[in-house]
Parts: sequence; C-alpha cells; structure tokens
Amino acid sequence: MTNIKNNDFLALTRQHENHLPASRFEDNKHSFEIWDTGVLQVSPIGASKFDLAIVLSAGIHGNETAPIEMINELIKEILTKEITLKRPVLFIFGNPPSMNINKRFVIENLNRLFCSTYLNGVDINGDRTNLERQRAEKLECYVARFYQTYDSENKCHYDLHTAIKDSVHEKFAVYPYIGNSPWKTQQFELLRAMDVTTVMLMQKPATTFSYHSSSVHGADSFTIELGKVRGFGENDKSKFEKAKVTLRNLMCGIDVDKTLFDEANFVMLKVHRSITKNYGDFELGFDDQLANFSEFKEGELLAKENGDDIVAEIDGEAIVFPNAAVEIGQRAILTVVPTSVSNSII
Repeated sequence: MTNIKNNDFLALTRQHENHLPASRFEDNKHSFEIWDTGVLQVSPIGASKFDLAIVLSAGIHGNETAPIEMINELIKEILTKEITLKRPVLFIFGNPPSMNINKRFVIENLNRLFCSTYLNGVDINGDRTNLERQRAEKLECYVARFYQTYDSENKCHYDLHTAIKDSVHEKFAVYPYIGNSPWKTQQFELLRAMDVTTVMLMQKPATTFSYHSSSVHGADSFTIELGKVRGFGENDKSKFEKAKVTLRNLMCGIDVDKTLFDEANFVMLKVHRSITKNYGDFELGFDDQLANFSEFKEGELLAKENGDDIVAEIDGEAIVFPNAAVEIGQRAILTVVPTSVSNSII
C-alpha cells in the first residue's frame, strides 16, 4: 500500500534532500502522490468536487522544526487511517537541505524568493540558480498544479514557522497584503482556534510563500509563527496541540464557527514601516535578544547605519523580526502599531 517506510514522510524527505522520484499509491480512503522531495498530495477517494483545497507548508526555514514535526504527525495519522480526509491537502516541507544542517537556509533565504523573485539578481556567490532559487520556482509550480487540479472556489495556505527570537506574543500570524479586499472572520477564528490571537496586517506586497498563494491564487493565506526555534526532538508538543487539532479538523471537514468572532479577542497590528539594511555597518540600537513586539517611545533608537540614527517615529512603535545580519538591501526590522479591522471585515 505505501512506499513511505514506517509512514514517516519526514524521514524519507531528509534521506532524499534534493530530489525524490514521483510516485503514487492509495488505500481504500485516500490517494497519495509524491511529487518531489518534501511534496505530498493527499486526496479523498470517491469525490470529484471539494469545498476547499488546502496547502500546509513548513520548513521553509530548515531550523524551524516544531511545525515540521507537527505536519509529519498529521501525515502519519492519514497513512495509518487514524483520520479520514474530506478535503484534498498538499503537504510541503520547504527546504530539506537546510533541515538536514539545522540552519535557516543554505545559501539564501527561501522565504524572500517567491513571486518569481528567484529570477532576479544573484546570491552572495554570484549564482542566479542556487538550489533555494530552484526550490522556490518548483514550489510555486506545485502550488499552481494543486490549485488547478482542485478548482475550488475556496483555497487556503497556512505556512507554518517558528521565530528566531522570543516574542511578547508567543504565537502570531502575518496576514498578507490583500489590497482593498475585506478581512475574513472565518480566518481569524481559525487562527484563534490554533491559539494564535496576535495578527499582523501587511500593508504592501511581499516575496513570501504565503503572499504568493494569496496574490497569485486568491487563497486565504497566512505565515503563522507558532513559537520559538528549537531543534528536532526538542519541542514541547503540548504547545502546538491546538494548532494540530485545528488543522486536523479542517482537513476532515470540520470548520470553526465564524459567528464567534469578536475583535476584542485579538491583538490587531498593522505594519508601520519596514527598515531596510542599506550599508554594511547597519547595527541594531537595542539588545539583539530583545523580544519581538517590544515597544519603543518616540525618539528612542532603533538602529544605526552610515552615521545616521534610525529612531521610533511614534510612541508604541514595536519591533518585529529584527535581524542586523541580513544581506544589504533586505529588511532588517519591521515595526508595527495597533489597528482595527472593524471597518472592513466579512
């Protein structure tokens, strides 16, 4: 029935980090298609039309292991017939080579290469076609193939991560820029069921995997941060149980009740600005271990570069994803401020 030894798709992926030949098998409930290393489509047998097509990805950054382990457990539950899907799912382990060396990436940040960004410029070695650029192109193609196969009106993509640093809000989600479209109560309630009640609303296009699925395919899509980076086998699984149960329910056709939405249950934040590293001497103006969402008062130092101070523009401006080690031209800090979604939500 299965060519996945011990029902462990993660182990199979890590053993074949760069390529895995396509294959197909099925049981009496599901069809399974391996498209590549770390890419597995699972579809319920017996239905020709579905109300939702789901993409679940993890390991876009190889050292963010908790969601990788969680997705692998969900795949095992399907393979061992503990659960029966009602909706097709594309499972993705994003960057197997970086998973195997326990690093965020090998050459280049994969989550900055989507929306065809992999076609632009060169990496630090002058290479236009490193493995991470090739992987970004392939993952875009796989997502397109999946959504074209299951031409459902409703599509979703949850790209699961863990953060490098501690956070004032341990779990949070990034809601990609959606222009003038309304926010969706259904999606906020799904996040709350996952124990994620802090949401950052992006204000412009990005080059992330979740933004790609949102902008190109119209999917309800999020980057979801479920805690802090830890190695394989070091994660406290109890902290991720609500996320796992919610995703299991979603795959099995059990939806959250969107009528329960109350904005008071959430911390809603919008991006105030993105601070780019423009010079090699860029340095943070605060301790490198300062937690995400730490707030600053107007005029307090955020960073320095090229002899200039970069300071907080308003009271309560909070920092997210600070990283002075990024390459020149990339975002070094995001800042966020409180907001409301009450004027544009369905």
